[in-house]
Amino acid sequence: MNLRTKYKVSLVKTIIRLENVSVEYRIPSERIGTLKEYVIRWVQGKVKQKKFLALKDVFIEINQGEVFGVIGHNGAGKSTMLKLFARVLPPTIGRIEISGSVSPLLELGAGFHHELSGRENVYLNGAILGYSREEMKSKFDSIVEFSGLHDFIDAPIRTYSSGMWARLGFAVATASRPDLLLVDEILAVGDEEFQKKCFDRIEEFRDNGTTIVIVAHSMQVIKDRCSRVCWLDHGELKYIGDPEEAISHYRKSQTN
Repeated sequence: MNLRTKYKVSLVKTIIRLENVSVEYRIPSERIGTLKEYVIRWVQGKVKQKKFLALKDVFIEINQGEVFGVIGHNGAGKSTMLKLFARVLPPTIGRIEISGSVSPLLELGAGFHHELSGRENVYLNGAILGYSREEMKSKFDSIVEFSGLHDFIDAPIRTYSSGMWARLGFAVATASRPDLLLVDEILAVGDEEFQKKCFDRIEEFRDNGTTIVIVAHSMQVIKDRCSRVCWLDHGELKYIGDPEEAISHYRKSQTN
């Protein structure tokens, strides 16, 4: 390795580091009909639980500016991994380091209130994301412009279609550029034009140094957008590297 290569490597900043991380869930081994019954049996020490490892001894490093894909079947551990990245779930075993601000696009418009208008929901969702009213006021026009909902912004959000709901949710969630953007299947919602606007904004973030993690069932999205991909299978990290290689390994596992 020459000096120039060494120098370039030294400039790479790691945004996410999972070091031998495992996540264990405890699941009741029998069905309990009501919360009251569960509490009574728990107090009596009669709740039988089985342990389930959602992630098993995972080591991953993701660098600044990467678009990193996560693939795997339902229940492979993808959502658990994103929860770790979003800092909403601690590891059971191992160590995790996350640098900078995080914007998780895990469920667009999760904080919207059906009876409030689009305008009121922009401020409400902004507050949930940690913005002050003044900050949201300064961002409001650009949010509406991106969503394309000028004519509907004062209508109750219960009258919105799923596509309109997604437009406004994405516009609010990406009103500011984060250091780390987590995207979980949300781009399957909305029309083709909206999806292109979403990807254009994501690429703009990437070009300005944002690290992006994408979970998607669309292998075309993963292949076209990601620089590296990891394949999870029953909580185990089976492969990490070239997107086409990861997809090939995943597809072969599906036919076995």
